[in-house]
Amino acid sequence: MEKALTSLISNFEKVWIDERSRGSRLALRINELFPSDKIEYTSGIPGGIHRGEMSAAQFNQSKKQLSIRPFEGYFFKRCPGSTQKKALNCCNYYVLNLGQQCNMNCSYCYLQSYLNTPTMVMYSNIEKAIDELREMASLHAHLPYRVGTGEVIDSLSLDEITLFSRELIPFFAEFPKWTLEFKTKSAQVDQFLDCEHAGNVVVSWSINAPQIIESEEHGTARLHERLAAARKCKDRGFQVAFHIDPIIWFPEWKEGYSYLIDQITKLFRPDEINVISLGTLRFQPEQRHIMRERFGMKSYVTSAEMFPSEGNKLRYDSALRKEMFNFVLNQLRSKADSGKSYRSFLCMETPETWISTYETGPMQNPQLKDYFRPLPKVNSDLANIS
Repeated sequence: MEKALTSLISNFEKVWIDERSRGSRLALRINELFPSDKIEYTSGIPGGIHRGEMSAAQFNQSKKQLSIRPFEGYFFKRCPGSTQKKALNCCNYYVLNLGQQCNMNCSYCYLQSYLNTPTMVMYSNIEKAIDELREMASLHAHLPYRVGTGEVIDSLSLDEITLFSRELIPFFAEFPKWTLEFKTKSAQVDQFLDCEHAGNVVVSWSINAPQIIESEEHGTARLHERLAAARKCKDRGFQVAFHIDPIIWFPEWKEGYSYLIDQITKLFRPDEINVISLGTLRFQPEQRHIMRERFGMKSYVTSAEMFPSEGNKLRYDSALRKEMFNFVLNQLRSKADSGKSYRSFLCMETPETWISTYETGPMQNPQLKDYFRPLPKVNSDLANIS
């Protein structure tokens, strides 16, 4: 067994398998990989249903327990940003949730204000998720749907265990107008590099300045590891993308993000990157107390001066956000190759910030309008769930 997979397995103290998942492919693989003394079958939710917010200790412990069970709701739905279209520009993204919680430990992670489950969860009935996709694709295979799997769990950090990538990539090969995105902070890609694909799979990395990775993104792959994994994917014909999000203030932030852009552009030409999205630090007000309980006040996140803003989130003030966006974009523009520029956009930002940064909205930008052009409302049971 590879060292990385062995280390991943050793991080879990217990794996709970729901009796309904006993014969699933995922449960069978769990039994192949994990020591039998770590596995227990259950007919209910391990630890019972937790009411209210989790304590820091409970949240930390949830990352060491893995629950395998079927999901009974809809896997396929719109990105949460679509519910805030009046306040934020939404990039027309759809999500496919195959689990929840993350084994990594970023100080700013929004799951801290979102989840109250006592374990990580991976869903055993991925065939139901694919059936939902097929139902939509049977009606709209010609439309450019973009589907990501990294909303409430890292797309690839557990993929060596689940091998979900090897089931999704062949499905999307049947529908080349659609795009599948794996979004990750890991460097685990070898498990799917041999898969035949239609060139419509984007492997994307949330990346940051090395200082922020070191101080705020605990348990994640280092910058050079993420970029090396991206180069592997590109060399195998997969598309790659980067999300510089969240951009976080620290005393040497300009030097840090300048170095980050240098490293990206040394390895990738503009035509080799699908897109680079940018976002600044933001979180729900109720999240601040658990972040401070878990990470103290030495974090650049917990000690940041934040202000109420759109979407009921705390953000940096608009002047600092504008300065940060313009700085990173100017760094990217300075690396343009023979007139070709790196395609970029702002994630979960206001129309006002867009105008102050790009001097136009996304629909007026020829490079971006395909991302932001609204798709028709179809199948209310699937597409319109938010």
